[in-house]
Amino acid sequence: MRAFAHDVFTYPLPPGHRFPLGKYRLVRERAEAAGLEVASARAATRGELLVGHTAAYVDRVEAGEVTRREELALGLPWSPELVERSRRSVGATLMAANAALADGVGANVGGGTHHAFAESGRGFCVFNDVVCAARTLREAGRSRRVLVCDLDVHQGDGTHAAFLDEPEVFTFSVNGFRNYPFRRVPGDLELDLADGTGDDEYLAGVGRLLPQAVARARPDVCFYLAGADPFEGDRLGRLALTKAGLAARDALVRDTLARAGVPVCVTLAGGYAEPIEDTVEINLSTLRTFASRS
Repeated sequence: MRAFAHDVFTYPLPPGHRFPLGKYRLVRERAEAAGLEVASARAATRGELLVGHTAAYVDRVEAGEVTRREELALGLPWSPELVERSRRSVGATLMAANAALADGVGANVGGGTHHAFAESGRGFCVFNDVVCAARTLREAGRSRRVLVCDLDVHQGDGTHAAFLDEPEVFTFSVNGFRNYPFRRVPGDLELDLADGTGDDEYLAGVGRLLPQAVARARPDVCFYLAGADPFEGDRLGRLALTKAGLAARDALVRDTLARAGVPVCVTLAGGYAEPIEDTVEINLSTLRTFASRS
């Protein structure tokens, strides 16, 4: 399995900010130490960003002309480093998607920025990497039908909004019901779970619905958002999955897609545990699980 990282590991954040910036460097270092192949990602081009976002929004982000209200919705202060990191995160998913089509599986050691809309960023998400990558593949004729399997605990409202009128893209997600975002955008197949839901109920739901999603989507490629935030120790997750439960989830997704012959592009999406080592361990387990498919 080839994996790609955005390589922008530092940028200015206010003291006490809740975004776990340090996890990206740690996950890359641990992945390389474990013998996984991780390459530096290129930045997405303007054209690749524009398949998922309006020109006015891309211009405002690149010029640092986002409003205070937009910064508050994003949850991150603007900086040149943030822009470069966001462009490279989209680039990493593009590279991982092409690797998936070539090899069966590819991964972004980050990504999964599913709260970004065409005209705005929200919830720590500047540009929507999966939307940009899926549309780039389709416009290039490299794929016709796409499945988005979003197992981050937070609903991917930006991704759902982008694909509302695109029947060739099927969105499946499992969400914490009483969690961000509080104004939802409907997806094609969703399961909402109560706070405190643990391994057994979660895995039963994924095991029941993912085969349905694959059958309905008939995809040429799947984008899998392997959020670490359903973990019981996550600050923003509210579900109660153990590390073993999350590992079982990843294996279930891997095996279901492999049986159907569907290439998979893995993104790591959200994870906000304290200590940060818990998120890093979960992310590394995800990468190892999918590396064993190739």
